[in-house]
Amino acid sequence: MTDNPRIRVLIVDDHAVVRSGLSAFLLAFDDLELIGDASSGAEAIRVCEKHRPDVILMDLAISGMDGAATTRQIRNRSPDTQVIALTSFREENLVQDVLQAGAIGYLLKNTSADELADAIRSAHAGRPTLAPEAAEALIQAALHKPAVGHDLTEREHEILILMTQGLSNPAMAEQLFVSRSTVKFHVSNILSKLNAESRTEAVAIALQNGLVET
Repeated sequence: MTDNPRIRVLIVDDHAVVRSGLSAFLLAFDDLELIGDASSGAEAIRVCEKHRPDVILMDLAISGMDGAATTRQIRNRSPDTQVIALTSFREENLVQDVLQAGAIGYLLKNTSADELADAIRSAHAGRPTLAPEAAEALIQAALHKPAVGHDLTEREHEILILMTQGLSNPAMAEQLFVSRSTVKFHVSNILSKLNAESRTEAVAIALQNGLVET
């Protein structure tokens, strides 16, 4: 036993066998302490508020509220509690979702006991741990990031061209033989898809990214 306080761990998984196995694993390490377990997101939030664990081992495919949503709520309510996603899945969107929700680690359930213990210690110290598969998923997501404006429709692209020419909504409606409300709807969609706050910013983004010919 060390003189340092033990790291208090909460297990969240909707499979009783998994919770039992993880509980037994924690007993093998003197510096780790199981303070509870939960089988759903709602239960995890309740247990977390009551016991304030240092680290949570969070399955992503739990019943009700999923692991990413649960992680986000827990991190908002208890920012000192670190979350490690412990899952069987390695999809890019799952990795991104739970890390964006505030998880500090992402491990697959085939990780060794020593690797998991080290990840818990690292999380408690504020250091991230990613399974190689999770790191690869993030790299692939970055490499295949969609180009700006990739989701613009043909009509939206047509209106974007007119916007760069300085045409007003009424002028665009007249030229395209559509109503002003239709043009306004498309302009709103364009701003949203380009993450622009104004028509001027949308035009600047379009020109910077070669969405329209100058």
